[in-house]
Amino acid sequence: DRLATEGILFDNAYAAAAPPECIQNLCEQSLQQVAGYDLDSVSAHAATLIRAKLDVANDTPVHFISGGTQANLTVIGALLRPHEAVIAVDAGHIATHETGGMEATGHEVIHVPQVNGKLTPAAIEQVMRAHPHPKEHSVKPRMAFISQATELGTVYNRTELLALRAVCDAHGLWLYIDGARLGSALRSVHADCDWQDIARVADVFYIGGTKNGALLGEAIVFPNTTLNNDFRYALKQRGALLAKGRVIASQFIALFEHDLYSELAQHANDCAIRLRMGLSELGVVFYTDSATNQQFPILPNTVIKALQKDYGFYTWEVLNERESVVRFVFSWATPMAMVDEFLTNAKRLL
Repeated sequence: DRLATEGILFDNAYAAAAPPECIQNLCEQSLQQVAGYDLDSVSAHAATLIRAKLDVANDTPVHFISGGTQANLTVIGALLRPHEAVIAVDAGHIATHETGGMEATGHEVIHVPQVNGKLTPAAIEQVMRAHPHPKEHSVKPRMAFISQATELGTVYNRTELLALRAVCDAHGLWLYIDGARLGSALRSVHADCDWQDIARVADVFYIGGTKNGALLGEAIVFPNTTLNNDFRYALKQRGALLAKGRVIASQFIALFEHDLYSELAQHANDCAIRLRMGLSELGVVFYTDSATNQQFPILPNTVIKALQKDYGFYTWEVLNERESVVRFVFSWATPMAMVDEFLTNAKRLL
């Protein structure tokens, strides 16, 4: 176990600050005099490591930004014209957890029903039929937004990603992947895609650091390099172009130089699967078939209330007066012993 904490928290993946490697790398850079705004040698090195992992061209743009919501707002706001809209499932992060931030940029989010947390080609086709072109009396769909892993902890496989890419190509849509939990998705036992697949199917995506060990920060990548034109203007306009950009970049060096990123994601997933198996043995049913670091068991409300006296997690959905769906999230810093302790207490209550 990498870290023992005072709090017993299962409600997010960023309760702990950062692994020692990220802190150490940042400290080693702290007195180095470099250029600002990501135009420094530290940021260049981090971008090179990321391009190598993705197996993309040396000129593929990589930008470092402070957080996931800011990444979504900046990317989508920059790429869409005022009359254009983005398609997302009703459980998508831009549809539910960003305080209407996307709409505040002037762009509509076209909500469609999720299937196990996922956007489907059929849903995109339905949107396109409802918005025939040219038809100036409604917004023009221009982008499809997905999260990998999804907000329900599920993972798109290679076939599903390729199918989304095909329908986007057929309708002239850009495909944007929110990778806040990309590490967990790629280390899932359900995953049959890799870093290279993500870079091949997405026009633009970001690699989540905040939810996988970094103090803060995400890395936005533009496989479709033409969309990167003037993007730094958008970063600056939205307050996202950091003067000390190397603060984020130095952490990505620590995460990618020796594959720490995958190691941390694997530990989070292992903790989640331990919980899933333990609760399943007690007869607990799960809301989704998740093999990532988010788990959604269905528990009696009396048991939830008792467990929340000692553990931090929250109710995802109230099903009825007797039971609810709860969400557990595990991180790189979750001690496995904490999971086992929780299971012991859950067994007593169940």
